[in-house]
Amino acid sequence: MAKLNINGKVKDVNVEGDTPLLWVIREQVGLTGTKYGCGVAQCGACSVHINGEVRRSCTVPLESIKATDKIVTIEGLSAKSSHPVQQAWADLDVPQCGYCQSGQIMTAAALLKKNPNPSDKDIDEAMTNICRCGTYQRVRAGVHLAAKKLASGTPANRKNKAQA
Repeated sequence: MAKLNINGKVKDVNVEGDTPLLWVIREQVGLTGTKYGCGVAQCGACSVHINGEVRRSCTVPLESIKATDKIVTIEGLSAKSSHPVQQAWADLDVPQCGYCQSGQIMTAAALLKKNPNPSDKDIDEAMTNICRCGTYQRVRAGVHLAAKKLASGTPANRKNKAQA
């Protein structure tokens, strides 16, 4: 039995310690926004935040997670998809098929938390998630728009900035 803090709620799970966090999130906790893509931490579809750092959950064994660790999935990034990255993605129609986009959004949110005004080079270096549809230019545009939304300082964005 393990206790996990996922999206601000403590969940008890009963699985083997070597079970990847991805499968605990999806199958035990029931949050299916985090996707399985490759299983070897290359594609990024499974990206979540652990203590504010973006991690690829498909290769994070449950036994490496402490009860005090804070895990945030796409479902917990913001209420009603109000995070500036989610808003930018919707404004620009960034996804095509959408399968990888929860991981893309989580990676972009982590990037903007560390670097609120990234250059194209910064974005290209941070956004290593794979998109089979090839929406990389729209992803980059989405990160730039989200950065502007965060910088605009509207009350909703200030709240989301604090949560990111």
